[in-house]
Amino acid sequence: MNVVHRIETWGDSHHPRVLDIVRIALGAFLLLKGIAFMQNTEYLKAIIVDQNVINLSNGILMALVYYVAFAHMVGGVLIGVGILTRFGCIIQIPIVVGAIFLSGIFEDAVNYMVWPSVAALIALVIFLILGSGPWSLDRYLGGITSK
Repeated sequence: MNVVHRIETWGDSHHPRVLDIVRIALGAFLLLKGIAFMQNTEYLKAIIVDQNVINLSNGILMALVYYVAFAHMVGGVLIGVGILTRFGCIIQIPIVVGAIFLSGIFEDAVNYMVWPSVAALIALVIFLILGSGPWSLDRYLGGITSK
């Protein structure tokens, strides 16, 4: 039995039902964040450009902006309804880590905009390990076996 399968089995058998409410709230948060980015792509574009980390062409920059918005919307729905939750977490984690670094967590100690991203990252790691849980579409469709 490989490590990934053991983690998945452990997560499926040790998932409290209360965490499903947190999973649904996280999915809704990510979905709403993706919708907000799609409504105001210039804001996300300005955040990326202002960092001066790398010099991106306009086409690559817009592709990155649309990828972030699309990944938030799709990942938020997957996590919220509880199907392919681990996959949804995997596509979200690099984006949220990037958001934490772009927010400047190391620049000033009182940056209030970064804490929702830190909380989302912690929740994403938890659901990457634990999976979707008992109140999920995955359980309803029979993807998780009861132990």
